[in-house]
Amino acid sequence: MPFEIERAPDKRSSHSSVSEREALNYLSSAVLLVDEDGIVRFANMQSRDLFACEAHPGVALSTLLQTRVVSGMIDLAGPKGTGCDTSLRFTDGRSVWAAARPVPSGGWSIVFQDVRMALAQAETTDPVTLLANRACLSSTLTAAIGAACDPVLFAVGLDRFRHVKDALGHEIGDALLRRVAERLTSLADSCDLAARVGDGEFLLLKARAMDAGETTALADRIVDLLSRTYAVEGQMLNVVAHVGVAMACREIATPEDYIKRADLALAQARSDGVGVRFYEPVLAERMEVRRRLELDLRRALALKQFELAYQPQIHLESGTIGGFEALLRWRQADGSFVSPADFIPIAEETGLILPIGEWVLRSACQAAAHWSHPAVVAVNLSPVQFRNRGLTQNVVAALAHAGLPPERLELEITEGALLEDTEAVIATLKSLRSLGVKVSMDDFGTGYSSLSYLRKFPFDKIKIDQSFVRELEHDAEARAIVRTIAALGSSLGIKITAEGVETQGQLEEVRSHGCDYVQGYLTGRPMDDAAARASLARIEDRVHGT
Repeated sequence: MPFEIERAPDKRSSHSSVSEREALNYLSSAVLLVDEDGIVRFANMQSRDLFACEAHPGVALSTLLQTRVVSGMIDLAGPKGTGCDTSLRFTDGRSVWAAARPVPSGGWSIVFQDVRMALAQAETTDPVTLLANRACLSSTLTAAIGAACDPVLFAVGLDRFRHVKDALGHEIGDALLRRVAERLTSLADSCDLAARVGDGEFLLLKARAMDAGETTALADRIVDLLSRTYAVEGQMLNVVAHVGVAMACREIATPEDYIKRADLALAQARSDGVGVRFYEPVLAERMEVRRRLELDLRRALALKQFELAYQPQIHLESGTIGGFEALLRWRQADGSFVSPADFIPIAEETGLILPIGEWVLRSACQAAAHWSHPAVVAVNLSPVQFRNRGLTQNVVAALAHAGLPPERLELEITEGALLEDTEAVIATLKSLRSLGVKVSMDDFGTGYSSLSYLRKFPFDKIKIDQSFVRELEHDAEARAIVRTIAALGSSLGIKITAEGVETQGQLEEVRSHGCDYVQGYLTGRPMDDAAARASLARIEDRVHGT
């Protein structure tokens, strides 16, 4: 038991006093309570271990220190309220840091921390959440594998965490991480280990065998609990959790194997937009394909293998070309093309979309500046580009370098660029509009909040998603949606483009419903810049009667 000598009178109940002092026994540090005369009145269990002595009534702090300390001293005679920090050398060679602080009711509390233990703890502990770090988890996982415990590893990732930190600051972000850590550890047993391994990334190790049903149930609980709203510093915060699971199998020999598999499953869960994914061998194959494609993508950027195609947007009333949409193409060395559906997601994940997007913007503006007819050129913006603070400056630079009037540039954004940080999004849209460029919403109708954005920002154009256009000839619901969007645009003064028109029947439908522009293979396939110039030149010829 810890020693306690002549407890000082306490105005509170004895039950409260005992409870508070007993709680000190659960601290990892040694703690002494010393009265104003330097007499030790209480020592927790860790202090008894540190000083390796039995209690005797009224022992003076100086006497206690003399039994174990060979250098250093604790000076309690300094100015009141300032405290005292000092380094002590014990007889067994240990270095111990002592921090003495005045207690409001009188006397001092002194906390002792073994320096080597503190350093060891720092090497294995995440400083923000106080969970284990990657090194500690890897060591524990090594032991579990060696003991044939068939452990299960859960990789946990938080979507929207970076947005919270960027918008509200690192302090709020760290506080949120601590709340997430509390919830995650509440799902862990005493033999489990939770670790923080990255910004918004955690691992939970179950150091025992679990069947698939039990594992799925726990993974679902992690997703549910960690995705609930957090109240942090007066802010109501929301993140979305995804979980990747790696279960024991004979092919796993190292902690890295486990962690890699759990990470691959987590990446797949995020990609699929689902809460939980288990590792499957096919995920490793997909990752290798993705890795090779990323390397090829970086090489393509360096070797300038990208090019632009231009698809005409036809004004239905006049039948003339109102503009072209610039479409990115990647032509490999053998002449084959890589589908944008394959490489754009990788470019967005790796950040390569930023330099690629800048190239597209500059090239499209440069091409349009040399067209004989003042048609508009439309450029798609990725959500990653839209979050880039330098977007407006990039647009200004592209226009200035090409000498293109701002009103001839149209920037197309999808709802994905609008989902986060609405105020900042609207500010960016307004800054772009102030330049004189046009802004359109692409893929309209596929998102759940498209209409709300029309109230907040006056888009110049709405592009009806081609999934509705495809169904026009045989789906009454699709016809109703297109008709409603066209009517909405007319009432708000917003031009409407129907994209993906491939048949004469679809063309007649969009015309009858009041769309302003049409884009698709029926009215014009993507073409290179020379063909786009030729198309516009024919318009000029008709205008001038030549």
